Amino acid sequence: MQNTIKKESSILIKLSIPVILTQLAQTGITFVDAILAGDYSDAALSGVAIGVSIWLPTILFGQGLLSVLTPIIANLNGMGRRDQIANQTRQGLIIATFLSIILMVILYNSDKLIALRDSDDNPIDPEMVHIAVYFLRSIMWGVPGFLYFLIYRFQCEGLSNTKPTMYVMFIALLANIPINYVLINGKLGFPEFGGIGCGITGAIIFWLMFFLIKGYTVITKSQKDILNTPIKKVFDFDVLKRIVILGIPLALAYFFEVSLFAIIALMIAPLGKVAVAAHQIVFELSSMTFTLAISLGVATSIRVGYLLGKQQPLLAKRTSYISLAMAFFLSLIVAILLIIFKHSLVLLFTDKTDIIELSLQLIILLAIYQVFDYLQVTASNVLRGYKDTKSIFYITLVSYWVIGLPLGYILGLTDLLGQPIGAAGFWIGIILGLLFASLLLIARMIWIQRRPVDEILKQSNL
Repeated sequence: MQNTIKKESSILIKLSIPVILTQLAQTGITFVDAILAGDYSDAALSGVAIGVSIWLPTILFGQGLLSVLTPIIANLNGMGRRDQIANQTRQGLIIATFLSIILMVILYNSDKLIALRDSDDNPIDPEMVHIAVYFLRSIMWGVPGFLYFLIYRFQCEGLSNTKPTMYVMFIALLANIPINYVLINGKLGFPEFGGIGCGITGAIIFWLMFFLIKGYTVITKSQKDILNTPIKKVFDFDVLKRIVILGIPLALAYFFEVSLFAIIALMIAPLGKVAVAAHQIVFELSSMTFTLAISLGVATSIRVGYLLGKQQPLLAKRTSYISLAMAFFLSLIVAILLIIFKHSLVLLFTDKTDIIELSLQLIILLAIYQVFDYLQVTASNVLRGYKDTKSIFYITLVSYWVIGLPLGYILGLTDLLGQPIGAAGFWIGIILGLLFASLLLIARMIWIQRRPVDEILKQSNL
């Protein structure tokens, strides 16, 4: 047993480290956006914050739907059926193309979404609205590039090769900084776009990411057999149906989790630039720390899917518990570091005293949030490895939208339970929602693993 723990921990860490660096670089792009926008003006930071709060749930819906390719490909790799992988990727590209059109239409009409929260009694600053809308209408042109990038990223990760995406993301991060600076501030003869420049830069970077990862899959020897697999069908409706059925619950789960922050950003927008900016700063920090959780989760999904493909359900079960233990201890370390370095972290974004004070209060709540977030992410990725995606959707829906958001609204904006406490109330609601989600997801994981072995393998190897 001790050897198993050591071996599986080593494999998970080996898979996780490149994904961690990938996620850090990906989040670093948004991090750079926030810093450069904040340096330009408070309105630019707040406008980009509102734009990002709509962009993330929209694009992560697409990411969630397509992310089921990782355990599918890992499972096929474990079963020695690599000749079927190219078809999975091809059908993913077809889905990504149709999905891009839908998401771009939604982003173009973002002004209507923002207007839902604007009113005569609680108006949102028009400058913030203008920046948010045109940020989204710029970045939307990068949607196809980003989704195509994800397809090849999930192909590589499903093959237990997590390094290529890491290299691509670091190149993207390095390119993002100068392009953002030039377009935001109007250097080298370009117009001064302000916060809208972040959206234009995003679209450019997403296409760069796609071309880089696609180039890797073409030239690498380890995937030559996949590249050279004959095309039997352009449209394989059985595979398309399977990806959509397994992916839609994950897409909705991603959407419900991240759109929670979008709704919160819109709800607190009438409270002013300080509240919005402080919420966005803490959200950016949350996104940075979340990279550790999602990286361990991706590694868990890959490993569990692979082991089930190899007909080793007992080892897949042990790996699940090892991952949860790793997630718990990692979350405690992150929480402690957030509290110790909270002041220095906030100063990376702003030097405005009022924003700093509110951000410092919210970081304490963020530290608590980490523990439950890490557990629920890991448990949901275990379920993804077992291809049990519907339960993730239902649990996420109830936890965030039936418990977290209503409670956050009551605490933040009403006097039903005392004086309204603004943004802090919403973060408390999120914490309680995550607690509920983590308990239910772990319970579901335990229930599945107690089923007869033949039933487990039948579901996971569909």
